[in-house]
Amino acid sequence: MKQNNFFLLISLVLITITFSALTACEKGNASVAQKQEEPVLIKRISRVVYDYGYRLNDFKIIKDTIKDGESFGIILDRHHVPYPKINQIAERVKDTFDVRRIRAGKPYMILTSKDSTKRAQVFIYKNSKAVATIIDFRDSTITAHKHKKPIKIVEREVSGKIYSTLSESMDSLHLKPNLVYAVADDIYAWTLDFQKLQKGDEFKLIFEEKYINDSVFVGYGDVKAAVFKHKGQDLYAYKYIPDSIKGIAEYYDENGDMLRSQFLKSPIKFQYRISSRYNMRRRIALYGNRVRPHKGTDFAARIGTPIMSTASGTVVESARRGGNGNYVKVKHNGTYTTQYLHMRSRKVKVGDYVKQGDIIGWVGMTGNTSGPHVCYRFWKNGRQVDPFKQKLPSAQPLNKNLMPDYLEYIRPLKIQLDNISQQELIIENNNLTFKD
Repeated sequence: MKQNNFFLLISLVLITITFSALTACEKGNASVAQKQEEPVLIKRISRVVYDYGYRLNDFKIIKDTIKDGESFGIILDRHHVPYPKINQIAERVKDTFDVRRIRAGKPYMILTSKDSTKRAQVFIYKNSKAVATIIDFRDSTITAHKHKKPIKIVEREVSGKIYSTLSESMDSLHLKPNLVYAVADDIYAWTLDFQKLQKGDEFKLIFEEKYINDSVFVGYGDVKAAVFKHKGQDLYAYKYIPDSIKGIAEYYDENGDMLRSQFLKSPIKFQYRISSRYNMRRRIALYGNRVRPHKGTDFAARIGTPIMSTASGTVVESARRGGNGNYVKVKHNGTYTTQYLHMRSRKVKVGDYVKQGDIIGWVGMTGNTSGPHVCYRFWKNGRQVDPFKQKLPSAQPLNKNLMPDYLEYIRPLKIQLDNISQQELIIENNNLTFKD
């Protein structure tokens, strides 16, 4: 009897388990069926992007860089534009954009159709980070125009000390060469000899930086004010426009005297050394070590270094002749004339008018010379003289009538300059740090 009851109990348990399992499966299948019957909603959100005046979502976008040997025609042909159309584009846009002048290394963007042809419709040549030339040839109306991105101007202040050269000191402050050139060429070229800076000289600058999209640096704007402490003397410089009609800015000191002189101190910018000065009793090895007057100043520099006219004037000679090699002679006025010898090549011809700082040729070794340099010769009233021993004329100071306005203009700038904290560059074990 007990055995029968045991088997009966086991049977009931098995039946219960089986029923529960079947019930669970039915509920599970019902749940899956219910889920499958519910509609699945998938939202596709596509961000609309506009740039250069186009809705980029409407095109396939190709970005690349022009390679050596590539031409406008080769690029468009690769993107399925036939050559008759390419020739038509080049002819239509030639007044705005010369397609023959595209340069290797420049980035470009092509907008192509999204259909199976993938044919180029718009060519965007990036002249710079802020400027692009856009050629649109989607239909028979071919157009070309310049596109400029909005630029944000940010004012910055910086200070530093000289421990080697101006270039290296400013590089340590993460400032680019263009700012170095602006300081050395536009502001202090006539009042400071940058080859003779001393360790411990200080500088402070107020200048502008340009950005697009608030983050992409595209260059410097104005250097509004500067002060250079050299040999214990503060040399202030303020950018000021004395004539609102002409709109030409100049740099003046705190007394309204223009910093620009009539002549630059050197026909070469930075990388040079004076290898031989004006010397009426110099011995020249090329002539058997005999005493022969050297009526020029030799600026040694690498071959190919640009040579500048030290003042504005008219080119009266541009030739290659004898020991002078390639040379250029510039007449500045009835009193002064300058000459530049041993050029590798000349950039100007007789009759050209050159402005102060214009490039007139490049350093070479033509004529009688034992190394690459430019021999700079200087005439005053028809007689060759040593330019470094002349009291050369400076540019005109501000008109007295403008002085009240000028002094009012520079007052806040001077306060701002004086309040810039000096950062001291400390170099230990080749590691650069800053100390306020």
